[in-house]
Amino acid sequence: MRIHRGIPAKIARTACFVALVWPVLLFCSPKAHTAPFEAPASFANLVQTVENSVVNISTTQKTKETPFQQQFGGSNSPFDQFFGHQFKNFFGNIPRGEVETHALGSGFLISDHGLILTNNHVVDKADEITVKTFDGKEYHAKVVGRDPKTDLALVRIAATKGVLPKPALLGDSDAMRVGDWVIAVGNPFGLGNTVTAGIISAKGRVIGAGPYDDFLQTDAAINPGNSGGPLFNMQGQVVGINTAIVAQGQGIGFAIPINIAKGILGQLKTGKVIRGWLGIMIQNITPELAKSFGISATKGVIVADVVKQGPAEKAGLKRGDIIETLDGKAVENAAELSRKIAALKPGTAVELGLVRNGKPLSVKVSLGTLPGKLPKAEALTPKTQSAWGLTVQNLTPELAQTFGLSSGETGVVITKVQQGSEAATAMLRQGDVIKEVNRRKIQNIRDWKQAIEKVKKGEPLLLLIERGGNTFYVAIKAAQH
Repeated sequence: MRIHRGIPAKIARTACFVALVWPVLLFCSPKAHTAPFEAPASFANLVQTVENSVVNISTTQKTKETPFQQQFGGSNSPFDQFFGHQFKNFFGNIPRGEVETHALGSGFLISDHGLILTNNHVVDKADEITVKTFDGKEYHAKVVGRDPKTDLALVRIAATKGVLPKPALLGDSDAMRVGDWVIAVGNPFGLGNTVTAGIISAKGRVIGAGPYDDFLQTDAAINPGNSGGPLFNMQGQVVGINTAIVAQGQGIGFAIPINIAKGILGQLKTGKVIRGWLGIMIQNITPELAKSFGISATKGVIVADVVKQGPAEKAGLKRGDIIETLDGKAVENAAELSRKIAALKPGTAVELGLVRNGKPLSVKVSLGTLPGKLPKAEALTPKTQSAWGLTVQNLTPELAQTFGLSSGETGVVITKVQQGSEAATAMLRQGDVIKEVNRRKIQNIRDWKQAIEKVKKGEPLLLLIERGGNTFYVAIKAAQH
């Protein structure tokens, strides 16, 4: 080692040692190098704690089909739909044979006397349900309760208390944060208990699976057969029920938050789920609708229609009301309001904070019972085409029949939407009935013409549309006329 002149050898050696070692010490220092957020070293201990509660579910459905249907893909195949009728014309009724179809899924024990939580689509229409527990034992299962709207089901196996594995602990899905670690356990492709790990990628996802979508999104691998299986947090508690995937994507899976299941578990045990009901049709507030209603915020929901004799109508709610709060808490969107109302029991009194014609008011509503089949909300002669790209006609009995409308319907019906027009951009379509223009009722073509003549250049057009028995608002951007 070369020693610099003028520095004692011992000091020089010490200085050189410090110069060489200090950067290493600095890099390796626990204070400098310890990461504030660390991944688990292993999930093994967690898996050993929770995997016993997970079960594999196999179902059998028996259907009757003709030999022709069996050969060409079943009664819903295009072959059967076309050729089956021809065979029937020539040979009469063809004998049907019994065909069994099988499906696989997952679930998890929630009690020591055989109650299992899973997805409704796993056991729906099943004639036989077989459950295989972690120790390899098989049991016949029966459905206790189902809820298609949330895709949840409760099944029971007959087993002596103390024989079954320890049930899973139910956690708090609301406490989960985006980025929290989770593991999914299930029966993908019938392989048996399989564990995958990932994080919560997002919360509150709406994927169009049902009316009360509120999914946890995760990148833990979920595959066919995982449906109904649990999503565990790092404390070994179930925070979700694995339900769906995006087939075209990678690492995009969805789980029903366990809090939704906990909210209806008591009702599932009785075999019937009963929900609260306001009796209104609602929609989200778009920037165009906000402008048309003269409001600045896009949070809250618009009442698009009120069901006759429903709880909302009895409480005085009107079409065009903007609901901003429920029991003092802000309402973000239509999906959120629907979920919160559905989670309440019929007879519950709720307070809605509204804006009506620019003025705030409060309305108390006693919730009704959500009907099994919702009633319809109060739900082409001279032609006229507008600058927005719409062609409308008076609603005659003939046009009503053509578009599947009731004979007593009033308003004007859209018979043509010009391609590339503002109306087309707003997703209006042939057969839509226009009930209002800028909050003014429309009975016929004359009303329509008078209403649109009053729309000033540069102003949007606010339409109340009836489609399929439901009504909703559409704001069309200003036309250049």
